[in-house]
Amino acid sequence: MVVRLGVRYLEPAHMQSQLAPDGAYPMAIISFGQALPHTYSCPVIPLDLPQIDGHSLVEVWTCDRPVQTQEDAGCSIAMNGDFLIGSISLDEKPDISLDVTTYAGYREVLYQLRDLRYPYLWRAWNYFPRINDDQNGLERYRRFCVGRHQALTEALSDFPSSLPAGTAVGTKSGPLQIVFLAGTQPATHLGNPRQMNAYEYPQDYGPRSPSFARATFTRTEEECLLFIAGTASVVGHTSRHAGLPNEQTRETIKNLQAVINHAGHAADIDFIGAQRHAIYKVYLRDPDSLPEIRRTIEQSPLRHQHMLFLQGDLCRKELLVEVEGLIISD
Repeated sequence: MVVRLGVRYLEPAHMQSQLAPDGAYPMAIISFGQALPHTYSCPVIPLDLPQIDGHSLVEVWTCDRPVQTQEDAGCSIAMNGDFLIGSISLDEKPDISLDVTTYAGYREVLYQLRDLRYPYLWRAWNYFPRINDDQNGLERYRRFCVGRHQALTEALSDFPSSLPAGTAVGTKSGPLQIVFLAGTQPATHLGNPRQMNAYEYPQDYGPRSPSFARATFTRTEEECLLFIAGTASVVGHTSRHAGLPNEQTRETIKNLQAVINHAGHAADIDFIGAQRHAIYKVYLRDPDSLPEIRRTIEQSPLRHQHMLFLQGDLCRKELLVEVEGLIISD
């Protein structure tokens, strides 16, 4: 039986009624700056990333097969036999630096994936507060990169080609939260022709380069999934258009188009023409820039019907907007 993955942005009050006609089984619910009033049978992942546009929505991951859930060693996981989605939350202790906490979190996640026989990490999202603050002489994002790099180099075969698409965004508060998607079969991880591979960045960006791919795709008999990493106004390895949110958005869209086209060639799929569903999350450092960023996106080739705008700090202080996405094609 082929398992189909679904991801939607839904209003919490109408979630059950919208899922029921489709026979969809919830695998995870992600909320943004809001508490959910009900108890659900799948992992619920609250992020302190305020939504800054439209009705309050949650992100709901579903599949068309019954789901098994598990809570172990701080990891909350839902799985269906082909892939799993889960999260781990780690409270930071004052006397332990973020790199140490990150290493412990990723090591536990990778242990769980191996133990459950979903050894292939497809996608990772990383959320933690004060991302650009200094911690003992090193920016917290760079400390995070050190811990992640250490865990992934120890655990992943074929490093760095096995690195998944990734996102790292600063929340307003909360623990370090790692959200992950993994499968029983390997996926294909890609770079972006307009950007240097993040894992090859020079040491100007920290003692360990960011360990993620620009995109990941995986296919079943019926569909192909393209996970697009958090993408910003970076060409080569250099940030562009400092202080100009509109121009940063245009550059980001160019990067998104480049990685989608590159993935299409690699997968031999027209991800734009054949797409059945596409969703995007847009992270904005300053919510006052929303009108011009949204206008630029709406004038672009990206489908913007399923787009969520969130306030979050980004991995470089000069970056004002970042976009990630998922395209599902037949």
